[in-house]
Amino acid sequence: MANKNSLPLIGILGVAVIGSTIAVATNAIKITNDEYGFFDPIVDVRTLIDGLYVEETETDKLQLGAINGMIDELNDPYTTFVPKRDTEKFSRDLTGEYVGIGAEVQIRDGWLTISSPLDGSPSWKAGVMADDRVIKIDGESTEGHSIDDAIGRLIGEPDTKVLITVERGTETLDIEIIRGHIKVQAVKGFMRIEGDGAWEHVIDVERNIGYIRLTQFTPKAALEVAIAINSAEKSQMLNGLILDLRFNPGGLLDEAIKIADMFLEEGTIVSTKGRVFDERIVNAHKKNTITDMPLVVLVNGQSASASEVLSGALFDHERAIVIGTRSFGKGSVQTVRNLESGAGVLKITEQYYYLPSGRLLHRRDDSTTWGVDPTPGYYVPVSNEELGDMLTARRAQEVILHTDAEDSIDITDTDAVLEALQDPQLTAAVRVIQNRIDTGEFEPVGIDSNAPDDVALAELNALRNSEERLYRELTRIVKRVQAIEGGIDDELAKENPKDFWDDELELEGGEIVIRDKDGNIITTLAITGDNLERWLIDADVEKIEKVEETETESDS
Repeated sequence: MANKNSLPLIGILGVAVIGSTIAVATNAIKITNDEYGFFDPIVDVRTLIDGLYVEETETDKLQLGAINGMIDELNDPYTTFVPKRDTEKFSRDLTGEYVGIGAEVQIRDGWLTISSPLDGSPSWKAGVMADDRVIKIDGESTEGHSIDDAIGRLIGEPDTKVLITVERGTETLDIEIIRGHIKVQAVKGFMRIEGDGAWEHVIDVERNIGYIRLTQFTPKAALEVAIAINSAEKSQMLNGLILDLRFNPGGLLDEAIKIADMFLEEGTIVSTKGRVFDERIVNAHKKNTITDMPLVVLVNGQSASASEVLSGALFDHERAIVIGTRSFGKGSVQTVRNLESGAGVLKITEQYYYLPSGRLLHRRDDSTTWGVDPTPGYYVPVSNEELGDMLTARRAQEVILHTDAEDSIDITDTDAVLEALQDPQLTAAVRVIQNRIDTGEFEPVGIDSNAPDDVALAELNALRNSEERLYRELTRIVKRVQAIEGGIDDELAKENPKDFWDDELELEGGEIVIRDKDGNIITTLAITGDNLERWLIDADVEKIEKVEETETESDS
């Protein structure tokens, strides 16, 4: 597994679509004359700052601050503004396409290091190997440079040259690479094929069970899935397929719809609707549907957005068994809108999407259910230790080696493969689909007995753990406060500006009188609970001298 400070190139290129379902549009909403009044106070403030502020200001930063201020008020982490200077990177992130050398990289011990060349990429063709330490790019050292700086020097225009100097064991090599168009591979298998580094998609050769891991919904992801299925069926038709959507953060909605349509003959795949949009219902089509292939889908808490559209549609139509844990619960659709001014683009949440059953996927603070749950009886949680082992084993399979590995695994031995992958959820999926092929029935074979309430209980316990961590942190803070209080004058320590009254007082049923600066009563508020002081801590108030009881009575 890469160390905690590493950041692979593919990870960088996937940032923009994490947790998002994206639609792309170029048309902007026209502003009416009446709406221009909204900007009057903003213009006034900007003019006053520009003319009077004590120090020089930067117009671009003020503009970006104003835009981000409006977006922050939406309290929506998926609505973001991308300034013009960052739109090229945003486009790479969105599409998974760029021009470069085609390698996963990380910073290791202060140096840029190749995690793995991508199969068929310029770096692969030039002979770059996993674990090569890149000490120079075009003669300039990489020591101490950030991952973003290194990537910025490796990407560029197509058909241009970049010279990297690598340390490989005791050798130092200069490798010239011709940059080319790179498409991040969305579809992967379970192990690399020795030699060319392609992915193996048949996880059980005896029963002919296919496996496809879809990492994100990039353009043509559906085509990649179809190609992977055809590749797995090169000798005979698959008897079953495992579609792994774990850790898939989303991407392009249309690609998720196309993949669902591969396996559904009819009925709703997904519906979307928003405040200013009519409901859009997308239905499956019978043509070219794969109907006779048993299907298992793997999901977990990092399966989000378009992953939930796909797994939810297959679940609702009982087309697939869903194994794993509850998905993330991100059910909103973002559209990329170009600003008419050319200042950048806005990725804005415009609609929510709904499962064929009509249920909203999106998780709100008061939600009791969200996302996609495993099929009843097929809930398979993993411990942190098991997750770490699985990710370490998966990472080893990501690496393309130019030479045959000494400890290579016989991919015709399913048990040996599963042991090497150390993945309890994938093992459960294989056992379930093996039993389906052998007996004709889906049963939770090899899975601990569980009920739907176990999924909710796991979520509840996770929240309780988070709550307990917060309490522990609060306890530490209280102890530190008490320690410092004990070291200074008692009277000074008692003067806590945020301790507004004695904690023993019961205020429920009392009143708050709000006065203006001249003493005029503006309003009177009833106190309906015992949490008032907690909320006043962050309010724009401060304690003044206590008003005598007789004076309070004379004012009322």
